[in-house]
Amino acid sequence: MTQKISELLEAAAARALPVVRGIDESRLGDRTPCAEYDVRALLNHLFLVVVNFQALAAREEVDFGREPEFVTGDWRARFAEETARLVAAWDAPGAEEGTTGQMGLPARTVGLMVLGDLTVHAWDLARATGGAFVPDPAVVEEAGPGLAALAPQARAMKVFGEPFPVGEGASAFERLLAVTGRDPGWRPAGTSGAAGTAGG
Repeated sequence: MTQKISELLEAAAARALPVVRGIDESRLGDRTPCAEYDVRALLNHLFLVVVNFQALAAREEVDFGREPEFVTGDWRARFAEETARLVAAWDAPGAEEGTTGQMGLPARTVGLMVLGDLTVHAWDLARATGGAFVPDPAVVEEAGPGLAALAPQARAMKVFGEPFPVGEGASAFERLLAVTGRDPGWRPAGTSGAAGTAGG
């Protein structure tokens, strides 16, 4: 049976929260696998995604053009609160039914988008700051094909970079990262491993 988006988001949030909690203030200016974002900017972007997709679950209008500053005060605790609200929003009756958002996409597809964002950006932040991140296997199994199906449209909108070439032995999560334009072997400059660039 297909898992509910809310259950998958809860699992994804459980893996993302330790990454965010572990980010030291001194790392906020560090580079990330998303070339246009440093750690602070990527955290702000992820906060905006989490907040806006709460609204999309409730069929409310959202504005991704605004860029409020979320990384103030106790932002780590706020991230935990906002991800809990995200899970609750997608657990509401009817959240996965019909369509939502300006593009009128199926609601479950929209839910898979935020599931992918939460998982991929947690990896981005972990790689940028030296944290550990292992995604939930059920999340990868569900989000991987969903992101692959959305990839052509996401590239046209400049949300994904060009697919990164990976070998036949790549894991399911490495293939998921690659389809978004990320180098699964990315490391900050000066550390072991390749340092590639990707879309946000």
